[in-house]
This record gives sequence, C-alpha cells and structure tokens, in this order.
Amino acid sequence: MSTTSPTISTETARHVLWRYDRLGGCQPGSFTQHLMATIESADFPNRAILRGVYPALSEALHLARYDEEGLAKLQRIATGKSLTRCTCGAGPYTLDGRCETCCDGAA
Repeated sequence: MSTTSPTISTETARHVLWRYDRLGGCQPGSFTQHLMATIESADFPNRAILRGVYPALSEALHLARYDEEGLAKLQRIATGKSLTRCTCGAGPYTLDGRCETCCDGAA
C-alpha cells in the first residue's frame, strides 16, 4: 500500500467542488455523480475497495468531508493555485503542492 497521497487532477477537484456546491465546481457526468454518492455512502470495507480503484476521487471526497481546509485545498487545485513547492507548473498537483513531474523526479 502506498504511503503517498494520490494526485488529484483539476477535473476531479472541480467535480467534488460541484458536489459540495462550492465556487469553482463543474458538474460531472452521471456516472461520476453516482460514483461520488456511492463512495460517500459506502461502509468502511467497501470504501476501501473503491479507494483502491478510484484513489484520487476518494481522496478528494475525503478532503471535502473531513479536512477542515479540504474545500479550500480543492479550490486551489481546481484553479491551478496549489503551487507551494513547485515552480515548473506542469500539474496536476499533489496535496503538498508538487506537480507530478517534480514528484517523479524526486522518486
């Protein structure tokens, strides 16, 4: 099991923001809408299974629901303003503010 957070894309952040009726949100297709509802209503064992298949969406939903700053983090990702440790700007960004390019270079 990975100890790093999955990379949340701009699109995923915007979909979760839409679900929580926040600025910067964008309505996803019906499959993603149903998937988000399924992830949020799943019990712990089934949520773990869904997290294995949809790690970024699960992480974004978890942030929105349980992290005090989660929606603000998602808004920064959605607008491309999540840069805190990256200067190349390749995106999409991890929650610690690095882009995938920088993460791959650090590995």
